[in-house]
Amino acid sequence: MLSEDQTNHFWEHGYVVASAAAAPEVRETLLGEFNTWREESREHDANYGFDTVDGKARFDLEEGHSAEHPKLRRVANPVDISEAYRRVLFEGTIPEMVADLIGPDVKFHHCKLNIKMPGMDTRVEYHQDHPYDPHTNDDMVAILLLLDDMSEENGCLRVVPGSHCERYSHFKDDEFTGMTTPELYDNFQARSVPVEGNAGDVCLMHTWTVHGGGPNRSNKVRRLLICDYNAADAFPLTTPAIPSPHNGRIVHGKSTRIARLTQTEVEIRTPYKDDSFFGLTGQKAAGES
Repeated sequence: MLSEDQTNHFWEHGYVVASAAAAPEVRETLLGEFNTWREESREHDANYGFDTVDGKARFDLEEGHSAEHPKLRRVANPVDISEAYRRVLFEGTIPEMVADLIGPDVKFHHCKLNIKMPGMDTRVEYHQDHPYDPHTNDDMVAILLLLDDMSEENGCLRVVPGSHCERYSHFKDDEFTGMTTPELYDNFQARSVPVEGNAGDVCLMHTWTVHGGGPNRSNKVRRLLICDYNAADAFPLTTPAIPSPHNGRIVHGKSTRIARLTQTEVEIRTPYKDDSFFGLTGQKAAGES
């Protein structure tokens, strides 16, 4: 699936982009599901969908959401409610690409659909993924499947090459903030590169890679399906930040009872009550005062 050059790029820079990972008809099916959820969101004035493992809202709405101007910004674990999303993330091309990077035995951790409709203010503050879900080892990969063309214009992902070899605290005053200290943002912005691509492309990103992204100031929609996978011998040190009944499901290879321990010091996340990353990092949801 991935070439030797692509694999080397991932381990050197902390990410790699592969073209045409999802066929147009597959994307159309996924977007059809999204369109249904977006239409449903018009009937709500605050986050909703509390039929989740942890009782947090599945559907996260940006401040200013209304029936006339829906601002659905995240769907947590769409695999819990959609066979189409399960097929894409549990079978075929994407799990095989992940196996090319971290070995043949791969398990699903969680997923989310992040949405930036034209003019939405939602942004992603610079952070690393591992502090959200620390494990016994860091053979952990996030895939980011582009459901639309993605560019700087519509709020593309930005990654900091080489930062997967760096470690940053995501705490302030002993509370988990979900992001690095803002004093580092200028440095990250200067070092970062945009991840641009066509609909159907996929970015594979290491769990320690620093990344973020700005708001969508264009007239073009940007929808990004994100899924975290772990090596089968990477076992969690905390409950999942976004729990799913499918957490730990083997999607490639086989399971193991043996945990591989490579991390000598790991900062353990404290629980947070917010429905999603956006609330945790200070971005209000619809209906919040």
